[in-house]
Amino acid sequence: METYWREVRSIEEEEEGEEEEEEEEEKKSMDEVELEEAWLKEAGLSSLVTGPSSEEEAPLVAGSVTEALLSTLTRQQAATVRRRLDNYTETLKTRNRQPIRDVRDVFTQPDDDSAERCPPPPSHPPSHRQADTTQPPKPFAETLTEFDLLFLHLCLRINFLNTRHAPKTHTLRRSQTHTHSPPVSWARRADWLLRDSPYSEGVADHKRGGTCWDCLRFHGDNDSGDQPFVPVSPPQSLTAAEDLSSCDLMRLGFISHIELSTFLLALGVQTKRTRPPRRRTRDSGVFGVPLNSLLENDRKTFPGVKVPVVFQKLLCILEQTGLQTEGILRVPGSAARLKSLRRELDRSCGEFDWSAVRQVDAAGLLKLFIRELPTPLLTHTHLSTYRSLLGVSSVVHQVQALQLLALLLPEAHRDTLRALLGFLRQVVSHQDRNRMSLWNVSMVMAPNLFTCPRHGNKRSIARQREEMEEAVAGAHLVQLMVTHQDLLWTVPVFLLSQVRQMNQASNQKQFGLTRATRRLLRRKNDRNQVTELCEGVIRVHAPLHVKVSMAIQLDGQTRARDVIARFGNNSCSVQHLYEVGGNICERRLHPDCVLLDVYRVNPHCDWMIKP
Repeated sequence: METYWREVRSIEEEEEGEEEEEEEEEKKSMDEVELEEAWLKEAGLSSLVTGPSSEEEAPLVAGSVTEALLSTLTRQQAATVRRRLDNYTETLKTRNRQPIRDVRDVFTQPDDDSAERCPPPPSHPPSHRQADTTQPPKPFAETLTEFDLLFLHLCLRINFLNTRHAPKTHTLRRSQTHTHSPPVSWARRADWLLRDSPYSEGVADHKRGGTCWDCLRFHGDNDSGDQPFVPVSPPQSLTAAEDLSSCDLMRLGFISHIELSTFLLALGVQTKRTRPPRRRTRDSGVFGVPLNSLLENDRKTFPGVKVPVVFQKLLCILEQTGLQTEGILRVPGSAARLKSLRRELDRSCGEFDWSAVRQVDAAGLLKLFIRELPTPLLTHTHLSTYRSLLGVSSVVHQVQALQLLALLLPEAHRDTLRALLGFLRQVVSHQDRNRMSLWNVSMVMAPNLFTCPRHGNKRSIARQREEMEEAVAGAHLVQLMVTHQDLLWTVPVFLLSQVRQMNQASNQKQFGLTRATRRLLRRKNDRNQVTELCEGVIRVHAPLHVKVSMAIQLDGQTRARDVIARFGNNSCSVQHLYEVGGNICERRLHPDCVLLDVYRVNPHCDWMIKP
């Protein structure tokens, strides 16, 4: 832990003399009404608690979209929404305030068809109760001094994180047949991404103190979390968050928010949200400026940039000259020099001389940039949820929860975090020269990504233990995010399916069509489709090419890259095939995507080639 506390001391020295802007009252937890209102708004259900939305928000969350979202939830997801709304309603009643909508008015129909929308998870072997080994025996602990007890508690916690389930899994695997013991060569493949059922549907055994099928399958010889899970792509290809339009991303966020709460509830994990601290926000400069403001200014010069230019510059310097440097990120630079560089960057970012920035200076500025963000890179809203993941008893479920959290981040924060994690992986890949292992990198970055504990002159043993727990938790989460970063930006199949269902239900609600009218229109569209194009034939539009349209017969081998190749490339930019309309707003297809499978899922979509 010396690396962690050295970084903490370095941060405190840099911030020495600055005003403490957090007020004590802001650290308190939100009350019940505020908590439930915030949760329902983030789930896209603000019309249920605030009445008619403003003109700006009404098209997004009110009316038909809210009804469409509720109609696509599974039974467990709907139960989570019902519980939240019911708690909100009851709390208002105790305060003699009238709720906007009663829970009985929202859920007027039973959810018997929920299971049909999301099939149950595959059958799994019976669960086995496991003994909890995270706590030291009480008689032994009582014989220790306070310092020894604190140090022993920390060591046990670190050992628990790095070796969880290892002895128990061997016993379980020996008791199973070969059909339940996958080979080591593919035991770490993240095939849960292909499931039609949500993560929350597969962890029912955790409620009974057992181990679910994912735990038995993936907790084999290596459960330390160091070995990455390998994504497995379906024929329709996996979808990254950046492949979807802003409208689909908004609806994906609503469903991911509900699923994450349902998933953590099924795992028995409780989260507490606190009010965000008041921090001064600057409109100009580099440090202390919101990411969206930085990107807005950068896009005037570099259109389409997704990560702030100054952040990219710092990463570029470190990648070019710092990966081979021993102790990079860990060795602190001069505090006085960092303050001077910070002032110069804030004053003249566009004319700044980057050649004068040394490696340790770039590392210090990178960490300072992250810490000074008015809204943390992981956001105030989700910081407490990140910390609560340490209470999840399975690395698999921790990764799944991290994936849902990554999909909830604002686009600017998600892209910047992705660039940072990619750089940290490069640092670890050169650990034979820079002496920065995965754990060392995680220890250094944890105080910068998570709230750094404030040291006082007098601290109780309980406070010291809490600080050490936060240190271990933060480093463990950074380690998981660096190792499994390829999964964090991937949209699971079940989430994309729910987005499609929501789009389809929203379109039907929006036009106010009756069931009979929709049936007639469907038959008419089917007849037009047969008249215009035969079964399995699509028309691809390429407005930027010489040949702007082409009819293509699909077979089981036709991929997106094959269609793009038929049009050729008339520009220097990379071209992509997009699925537009139908039950999706817009989705960029992977070059290896089998188009016939996409056609079966969304037969009424348009196909377009563009950058």
